Amino acid sequence: MSAFAPATITIRPAALADIPTIIELAEATWEPTYRFIISKEQIDYMYRVIYTPASLQRQMTNDEHTFLLLYTNDQPAGFASFSRLPLGTSVFKLHKIYVLPSHQGQGLGQHLVAAVEEASRSAGAQALELNVNRNNPALAFYEHQGFSRHRQEDIPIGPFWMNDYIMRKELR
Repeated sequence: MSAFAPATITIRPAALADIPTIIELAEATWEPTYRFIISKEQIDYMYRVIYTPASLQRQMTNDEHTFLLLYTNDQPAGFASFSRLPLGTSVFKLHKIYVLPSHQGQGLGQHLVAAVEEASRSAGAQALELNVNRNNPALAFYEHQGFSRHRQEDIPIGPFWMNDYIMRKELR
């Protein structure tokens, strides 16, 4: 394969057996994503709450979060998770979307968002929401994907606060 050949991109639903891959991707993306936005203590605390094997298993089973894994040339490069919010409504929530820092800027995040939108639409979603820290540079990415700032929310997580925008995109 030449250096200029386009990458083969595959996105597939994750299973419980994929939890180690999700953790590996989270370990590589979490700190670089948040180091300029929140404190190291908050990064470490939130990571321990969200990315243990038990927590991910609970998200996939009890919380009914669907995880999607993105591969480039058969190598894991990113993931996303989403679910209906709350049960019975036509609004879905994009909980997580991460692409390896080495693979950012290649359109992979756009592929993940499109896959989440398609799966949500197929399940009856009329809108997709997400939380993003108000100081996160990813705001521009989400706006480019058609999301707009819907409202603000300050959420306690342990001894810390998440100061977020709730962004929303109508799905047609």
